[in-house]
Amino acid sequence: MSDIGYQPPEQAKPSTHHAPDGQRLSMAEALPERFLRWFQKKGWDLHSHQFAMLDAARHHQSALLVAPTGGGKTLAGFLPSLITLADKANILEPPKASLHTLYISPLKALAADIERNLMLPITEMDLPLRAEMRTGDTCASDRQRQRQNPPDILITTPESLQLMLAWDDADHMFGALDTVILDELHALAGSKRGDLLALLLARLRCFNPDLRVVGLSATIATPDHLRGWLHPDPNRVRIIHGQASPKADLTLLDKADTIPWAGHSANYAIPDIYQHIKDAEHTLVFVNTRAQAEILFQQLWRINDDNLTIGLHHGSLSREQRQRIEAHMAAGKLRAVIATSSLDLGIDWADVDLVIQVGAPKSTSRLMQRIGRSGHRYDQVSRAVLIPSHRFEVLECLAAMHDVAEGLLDDPPDYDGGLDILAQHLVGLAIHAPFDADDIFAEIKTAWPYRHLTRDDFDETLTFLTTGGYALKAYEKFHKLKPGKDGLYRMASRSVATQWRLNAGVIVETQTMKVDQRGVGRLGEIEEYFVNSLVPGDSFMFAGRILRFQGIRKAGIVDVVASTDTEPKVPAYAGGRLPLTSNLADRIRDMMGQSDAWGHFPLALRQWLSTQSRKSSLPDSDSLLVETFPRGGKFYMVIYGFEGRNAHQTLGMLVTRRMERLGLKPIGFVATDYAIAVWSLKRVDIPDQLLSADMMGDDLEEWMLESSMLKRAFRVVATIAGLLEKRLPGASKTGRQMTINSDLIYDVLLRHQPDHMLIRATRQEAARGLTDIRRLSDMLTRFSGRIKAKHLNRASPLALPLMLEVGREVVTSSAVEDALAELEQELLSEVMKDDSDLALSLDPALPLQPHLLI
Repeated sequence: MSDIGYQPPEQAKPSTHHAPDGQRLSMAEALPERFLRWFQKKGWDLHSHQFAMLDAARHHQSALLVAPTGGGKTLAGFLPSLITLADKANILEPPKASLHTLYISPLKALAADIERNLMLPITEMDLPLRAEMRTGDTCASDRQRQRQNPPDILITTPESLQLMLAWDDADHMFGALDTVILDELHALAGSKRGDLLALLLARLRCFNPDLRVVGLSATIATPDHLRGWLHPDPNRVRIIHGQASPKADLTLLDKADTIPWAGHSANYAIPDIYQHIKDAEHTLVFVNTRAQAEILFQQLWRINDDNLTIGLHHGSLSREQRQRIEAHMAAGKLRAVIATSSLDLGIDWADVDLVIQVGAPKSTSRLMQRIGRSGHRYDQVSRAVLIPSHRFEVLECLAAMHDVAEGLLDDPPDYDGGLDILAQHLVGLAIHAPFDADDIFAEIKTAWPYRHLTRDDFDETLTFLTTGGYALKAYEKFHKLKPGKDGLYRMASRSVATQWRLNAGVIVETQTMKVDQRGVGRLGEIEEYFVNSLVPGDSFMFAGRILRFQGIRKAGIVDVVASTDTEPKVPAYAGGRLPLTSNLADRIRDMMGQSDAWGHFPLALRQWLSTQSRKSSLPDSDSLLVETFPRGGKFYMVIYGFEGRNAHQTLGMLVTRRMERLGLKPIGFVATDYAIAVWSLKRVDIPDQLLSADMMGDDLEEWMLESSMLKRAFRVVATIAGLLEKRLPGASKTGRQMTINSDLIYDVLLRHQPDHMLIRATRQEAARGLTDIRRLSDMLTRFSGRIKAKHLNRASPLALPLMLEVGREVVTSSAVEDALAELEQELLSEVMKDDSDLALSLDPALPLQPHLLI
């Protein structure tokens, strides 16, 4: 059953809705006869939010619909367009073919799913209209036909829309566009793809100032924050709320005797996961990284004595592999799919009756989105099981479950739009047609993330595109645009358009290589640096298979065959970790500091926290807990920030710099989402002097200039802005070539023009994600003068997981399990001296690599 408006026949009843003027509309009055008969045949009723969306369309209002998963958002968004297009088709003189409604999806998989669901009412009501999809997977002949003869409804992604808007006849294609539907808007807002989307919407409004934009979202805490994405005047956007869905049935796997202290693999729970899959009809198992998905699939396959049909789905698999899994799941042919965020959004598999989240979700909204894949109907209860990987994740899972029960969701971050994305967009505008700078500046300012854009920044971006800037002006290859005698900006040469189309987009991934298995074909792509670590005969797991590396063909294809090796390597993927959100971090602090609320905690967790309270103190929302203690000839400082891995890694870099200046001789640090542990040769007596907010000034500036992190950020920014071109006609640069070119240009700019637009955009990129500077700064300011320092004789129970992460520095790859087990017992005998009330266990999975300063 589709997500386009299900309500069971026994609940269907004559529906009325209050119109704005106080009149009551019946379903018969709201729907044309053909649509009314279709609803009645289905036994469906119009929900109140669907009435409201029809009313907004009648008044040509932009609207934001916030409704639970399975609540009929898709139909609510499309129904006004279907009715309008059906009415137009009744006119004796057929209208000229033109695009009426544009649906923009954040995922190609979701776009394909929406197309299937939309065709249901179109086909069953025999509506005389065309609805088609256009993504990177659409064949060239279909793309050409759509350009010459646009469908009535087009389903696409931001990246495909970007390419279409650069056509010289884009105004013909989109000039009569009436409605834009933005599905899962919260998933794009606050991201670089969101910046691109906002610029594209501004362009569409230029073609049709009366454009109506509809946003659909299931998980957003403050809907007002998304209004500006739909109209330059947020007050003109109508917010419509759907009816609340039944409370989700969430359970936490509680295995007090085996829950590990550290690690990320959840090995201890593999038999439980398998049993849950066996007991359910159809299960979606979500993990947070592609590597975890591959590992979990292999672990389940090893114990699959019942020959259950289990699939694997993540973004590095080939299109054919992903589409095959999607089709089999939609047809009910799979008992389970192991997936990453590639299946987070909107996929409509109504027969899924269980979702398993392996590892903490990192975001309440993400958890809501994922559990909504289960019981994907308006009247059904979503059922999910959460399986934490270690002790801290038990706390995080409980915090997320509490927020789901209370309806406390996350808001997307609100960042200023990136100048690198602006630069790419301006080139696309010039490819469409020459433009006037004043007109385009005014247009750009209507894009919500760019509402604070200054004219100086805009002009400097144009200068970069026309001359490369002072430091690069001698290089003609960097000149993308040129001003004409008429004052309009246009392409500097025809080759600009070719290169732009090859490299457009804001998703800059690590260089990958295609993997082909002999006798099978293309499996997907793995990252180049991992391939460079392989020698012929090495085995690795990928696409749910164990493969043996044969070599690299001339075309850069990774040649593999099947293998039976029992200890394969696991491909690593850059940027795979999901960040812990601020709201969830705050909830964890609150829960830890309120012992009267521990009654529903698992026994092992209660014992852990109560012992921590006796031996040291507990983190809370009013202070920042910092512990110091000696061990093994070194001195440790543990800071319980709960601000996420990126913020803690930045804090580690800054704190160790200060420690070095104070003569404390820091050696290294390790950071998790929950805390940071720093070890040194001298004791930290006054943590306050290391954690003042002023470190966000000169200390941060010095570190960023010295850190390779800025160079990594520059590669992303320079690629998006068009300074670096990854793809050339008939060829692509290797990751090494991109790195060398990027680093050379970065050094030149930093030396000769440190205020260059791209350098400033790089700092913005680093602050936005890689370092989480804003979040770290907020924490240091919030806890200024409220640091709770505890000087201990030995590590505390809460520090134990961090100490096990630190243990990795002395462990060789051939002795990981034995060494970690020995270290665990040593730590436990120290930490729990005089206590024997904790059930203890350790996952043999590898912990994180610490940052070593020597």
